[in-house]
Amino acid sequence: MKEGIHPDNYRTVIFKDLTADWRFLGKSCAESKDSEQWEDGNEYPVIKVEVSSASHPFYTGKNTLVDTAGRIDKFRTRYAKHKKS
Repeated sequence: MKEGIHPDNYRTVIFKDLTADWRFLGKSCAESKDSEQWEDGNEYPVIKVEVSSASHPFYTGKNTLVDTAGRIDKFRTRYAKHKKS
């Protein structure tokens, strides 16, 4: 690997899938203010994600609609004026 371009503050974190309510341990250098206790009794920072292998249609075989912060409504409102009647 090229020297000096990769972050050196990787640590173990909990990734929490908000859609499927599923958690897994991994490594990340992303900042997080939240922390939770894992099954081993240790406290780890939590990185919240909206899609993981537990909720992605490719892995689950189910097509689910994830509407985060009303994005679909915003899209429909924005492009309603372009819709041909």
